[in-house]
Amino acid sequence: MPLETPLNSLGFAKPPSETRVVVAMSGGVDSSVVAAQLAEEGYDVVGVTLQLYDHGAALAKKGACCAGRDIHDARRVAEEMGFPHYVLDYENIFKDAVIDEFAESYLAGATPVPCIRCNERVKFKDLLQTAKDLDADCMATGHYIQRKMGAKGPELHCATDANRDQSYFLFSTTPEQLDYLRFPLGHLPSKDATRALAAKYGLAVADKPDSQDICFVPNGNYASVIEKLRPGAAEEGEIVDTEGNVLGTHRGVIHYTIGQRRGLGIGGLADPLYVVRLDVDKKQVVVGPKDLLATRTVPVREINWLGDEPFESRKEWHVSVKVRSTRPPAEAIIRPLSATTAEVELMTAEEGVSPGQACVFYETDSSRILGGGWIWRGW
Repeated sequence: MPLETPLNSLGFAKPPSETRVVVAMSGGVDSSVVAAQLAEEGYDVVGVTLQLYDHGAALAKKGACCAGRDIHDARRVAEEMGFPHYVLDYENIFKDAVIDEFAESYLAGATPVPCIRCNERVKFKDLLQTAKDLDADCMATGHYIQRKMGAKGPELHCATDANRDQSYFLFSTTPEQLDYLRFPLGHLPSKDATRALAAKYGLAVADKPDSQDICFVPNGNYASVIEKLRPGAAEEGEIVDTEGNVLGTHRGVIHYTIGQRRGLGIGGLADPLYVVRLDVDKKQVVVGPKDLLATRTVPVREINWLGDEPFESRKEWHVSVKVRSTRPPAEAIIRPLSATTAEVELMTAEEGVSPGQACVFYETDSSRILGGGWIWRGW
């Protein structure tokens, strides 16, 4: 009786040399290490880098992924490790799927998270399909998140290093995508461990700084990008209190976010005021005391559910949730309204919950991600 072929490190019952893997390469240290590691293990690696916006403008830009310099760095890693590398022009796809919605969301008074949409609509959709067209067995990325096999198939779990965990930005990964994706860095204890691997493989990007900005937003200046995309968007208007009393003027709703305190230009008040609502139709920035920022009820839509049981099979799900990327998960109850909408009750009120942000679901006392959705209206 023949012995069963053991699974390789990517979970396939065949030798690495017969396993083709497309690696999404941004030019940074994380994806470069993934590609180098898999190449060293003998996999049939194909590196792919996406050009997401104007290459000429990108060349002069630092601190963001997928810029011209990054394309060069990704290609260099491929040359050093001896595997093919392709650059795909996704400029139009990226603009239609990510940038335009980003602008419209800000104009509607929301606070969007374009990196989630990029993963959902570009990297894990179009690029993933390209990987399949290349007859790859799977696609690997440098994201800090873990894919573990559970009783009912692949599960999404937080990274070992909580400081690097990217689960908030990957909640919309579908079960079908998860079946095809691999995340080789999710188990590492720290970014230092990743850089040590880069040094081990002799990669020139070993000491390359992490990207900080959203790739198409130079220096974090959202308003200037939106004004460029939507001329006339920064129309002036009134700053009012919750009773409608005019306290001052503003230079465009797009310059403000829920919870903002600084830069309002309305000094001389006894107590500090915060942005509590943005009224786009009236071109008003509504301010009030800090306690008005607190909310316990969060409406969520476009839910992607990753639990083992159907989302609507229960009236309530007792979970932990994140309503912004920088906060730890907090206890909550999800009450499904349909297969893709729900009301989330936070056990402890959160301040500054904003439409356009994600609400990500976590299994209580576990590292497993149960999915999430989009916060969609003000209060």
